[in-house]
Amino acid sequence: MNSRSWLTYALATTLLWGVWGAFAGFPTDRGFPDSLSYVVWSLTMIAPALWAAHSVGWKIAHSRRAIALGLAIGILGAGGQLLLFRALASGPAYLIFPIVSVSPALTIVLSIILLGERTGRLGLVGIVCALAALPLFDYAPNGEGHDYGSWFMLSLVVLAAWGLQAYFIKLAHASLDAESIFIYMMISGIVLIPGALALTDFTKPINLGWDGPWIAAAIQMLNSIGALTLVYAFRQGKAIIVSPLTNAGAPLLTTLIAISISGTIPSITKIAAVALALLAALLLAAQPD
Repeated sequence: MNSRSWLTYALATTLLWGVWGAFAGFPTDRGFPDSLSYVVWSLTMIAPALWAAHSVGWKIAHSRRAIALGLAIGILGAGGQLLLFRALASGPAYLIFPIVSVSPALTIVLSIILLGERTGRLGLVGIVCALAALPLFDYAPNGEGHDYGSWFMLSLVVLAAWGLQAYFIKLAHASLDAESIFIYMMISGIVLIPGALALTDFTKPINLGWDGPWIAAAIQMLNSIGALTLVYAFRQGKAIIVSPLTNAGAPLLTTLIAISISGTIPSITKIAAVALALLAALLLAAQPD
């Protein structure tokens, strides 16, 4: 594997997650609950996991350390997704997503302190631009006050979970192959399906047509494949660069797609977010290894 292959995988994740973000709400708008979209997502993880297992001859790491790290990564990611659904049920999305989007900051701090990662000037400026861009993507000024109740605490937990997950993915690569990591992520996602079902209100009508679970499966597959390419990106790339690059680049693409579809002119904050994210991507890509 060449030294820059991590960038290819990181950009693949950015592309896949960017498109996924633009269309993720499509099934929900047509009567298919978010919690059931989680179930569909966890099932779509199976196909890329089987491909990953086949690519290494079905040799999956199964030591205690491998199982512990793999399940920790999976539970942090999937558990964060479930908690995000609960937070969105009681809090404003335009405040929740900016909070959650700062998760790379935790990854960066842990990677610098515990893994000793460093980057050059271009990379440092790129990281700052990416982190500055993240909250602006979902910023929506509102004169009304908000009750910072359970949704706020849940948002902080999701932030911590996803920040820790990215750190553990990088940590696991010291002793685990990327394929084993992803397979444990898939297993963890499936294990939490009962939790998603518990969050579903089955007393309300649920769209089971083509624009319900079936289109959700196509959309969620983008997320699942993007998760696999993210694991590959962490294998060779530095966590302090991969994390902010993908977390800024994906919202950038989502925003551009949404703008092209709706034909609306974004707010000043959205334009600033796009500019910062684009600058971040260029700087991070230009930074020598």
